[in-house]
Amino acid sequence: MDECLDGLVKRIAGAYVAALALEDGTFIVGKGFGALGERNGEVVFSTAMNGYTESLTDPSYVGQILILTYPLIGNYGVPPDFESDGIKIEALVVSQATEPSHPRSMKSLSDWLKENSVPGIMDVDTRMLVQQIREMGVMGGAVQVAESLEDISREKLIRKAREVDYDSLVFEYSAYKEPTIFNEGKSSTIVVVDYGVKDGIINRLMGLGYRVVVVPGRLGSDAVFSYNPKGIVISNGPGNPANMHHAIRLVKEVIESGTPTLGVCLGHQLIALALGAETYKMKYGHRGINKACRDLVTGKRVITLQNHGYAVSEESLSGTGLKPWFVDCDDGTIEGLIHESLPVISVQFHPEGRPGPRDANYVFEFFEKMVRRNGDS
Repeated sequence: MDECLDGLVKRIAGAYVAALALEDGTFIVGKGFGALGERNGEVVFSTAMNGYTESLTDPSYVGQILILTYPLIGNYGVPPDFESDGIKIEALVVSQATEPSHPRSMKSLSDWLKENSVPGIMDVDTRMLVQQIREMGVMGGAVQVAESLEDISREKLIRKAREVDYDSLVFEYSAYKEPTIFNEGKSSTIVVVDYGVKDGIINRLMGLGYRVVVVPGRLGSDAVFSYNPKGIVISNGPGNPANMHHAIRLVKEVIESGTPTLGVCLGHQLIALALGAETYKMKYGHRGINKACRDLVTGKRVITLQNHGYAVSEESLSGTGLKPWFVDCDDGTIEGLIHESLPVISVQFHPEGRPGPRDANYVFEFFEKMVRRNGDS
């Protein structure tokens, strides 16, 4: 054990030790919290200052290790503000995890991670890590929390980081294992095709007065249409959309049916692919709650919640019938699409705005108008 590592062991004596390895050979030792154990995944970062409970439970983060750039995480503990039934990230990396002080908190962040078998590492230079990812791009990583540094093998952890191949995985994930109905008794039905839907999307559709049926994407288009939907939402979720051939076929069948359709995040990408456009991997993606976009139809600027590592190629839109609706104000990335003749719209950001902001809530109102124009009473 070299002197540098020995010094770190002494500094964190009395607590768990943790290590983070990246596929480029970077190896960092810090303080462990949450669960003992080892997890690997694609390492990404979010610039959000709050809303960590919503982020950690967002199914779009399946298969990823999340770095939170705000220096203090855990201040308000764990309030019941979840987007799914549990934590979905592989591991958490923060500068400092703190004890909670908030009346809505049910437990500490560390206890919550432990309950969900998710390891966390703190007392690391998250600023340096983010600068490295911005320069080199997202990469595979591995986190291990152990009782002592002797239990952690640097070589093994780097090897586990290099085993990550997020782009080649086919997730086709579902937050709900079977069809699930919300707002039973309402006359008109919206079907959400679930590839990792956030509860905020379901709640927003319920707020519009619809019966909402969440159908796992793996069940196919027959299951979707069996509920006689007035409108269909293709949900967010994890993974490389270009690998999701079953999902692309399903979305193509949905579009061909003429049913008003809204795609959100992954759903936006699947709609583009189903109509013949292409997607590409971003260097480090957009993840945060302060991302400015411009509505090309109204000229309005909105601040949005984003969480995506892939995007739709603008050059590939020719001949698809799709045209840009929203673009990112910083780098021009396509953040929304609208079809020239079909009742099809999509947004790359999360219009439900949980944990915020809610500038783009009107996307759901636009969708509702499409549904009504198509014959909803």
